[in-house]
Amino acid sequence: MTMARATANRSATTVPFWRRRRFDVLSRSMAAIFGGYALAASGNVLMALALPMAPGQAVIASTLIAIVLGALAPLWAFATDRVWKAWLGIVGPALAMMLLASIWPRGGQ
Repeated sequence: MTMARATANRSATTVPFWRRRRFDVLSRSMAAIFGGYALAASGNVLMALALPMAPGQAVIASTLIAIVLGALAPLWAFATDRVWKAWLGIVGPALAMMLLASIWPRGGQ
């Protein structure tokens, strides 16, 4: 019994930290929290600029849609089979929307 325990302890210490389950859950949680915030914020800005309505209405509508984007980020982070897919699926669209929002022509200014 003690030999099995010693073998289990030794094999647990030889696994790199990025392959451990705790790191997997921590990384997905960080992707969901911070990446979800970035996704919602960048989506909000882009949609507020792009929606063809009065500026006040566009801001309210884009905020409501951004809340949905922020809620979908944790679902995506924990639904994928790999951690890198979680990060790429959240941060990739966020960066793309930030880029589009930065080059989008500003109306009425």
